[in-house]
Amino acid sequence: MSPAFFGTHGLGTADLLQLMGHFALLSLLAVGGAITSASDMQRYLVGERGWIDALQFNASVAIAQAAPGPNILFVALLGWSVAGPLGLLATMVGIMGPSSVLTFLIGRYGRTRQEARGVRAFNIGLAPLTIGLLLATGWVLAQPSRGHWGAMALVPVTIVFMLRTSRSPLWMIALGALVGALGFA
Repeated sequence: MSPAFFGTHGLGTADLLQLMGHFALLSLLAVGGAITSASDMQRYLVGERGWIDALQFNASVAIAQAAPGPNILFVALLGWSVAGPLGLLATMVGIMGPSSVLTFLIGRYGRTRQEARGVRAFNIGLAPLTIGLLLATGWVLAQPSRGHWGAMALVPVTIVFMLRTSRSPLWMIALGALVGALGFA
């Protein structure tokens, strides 16, 4: 492999450590999965640091979500887009390390005390937190489409479709692809 393959796209060691540190902090906030912290990832990578643009960010999320495998693949693609293989390593170690250790420790504690009032309250409190984080992610991912009426019209249509039918969400994905192909989004 060529030396360029291992390049960092202009990022130095300090930048890579900051990237890993930021994703490590996000790993502790990613209740409901890494996608719930995508809004802050976008703020940091696109808005604050300017390492990638909004289209690269959205493409990384879309490609990873469409690919088979774990949902966290988008973090690897973001790291790759920012700094190649070293960026991928920095983001994945950051997002997986702290949350994995914390989950292991809390899981052991919670299993032995699952009827305790504090443990039950903690579990109940996670639901609204996860919903709020997912809404923030949806808001950020929809920003590039806000000027396109066709894309924005799909939001309420999709919500109604998913609430009122038991059909596969693939139908709405197909409808979104059709709307985009026709130039309405």
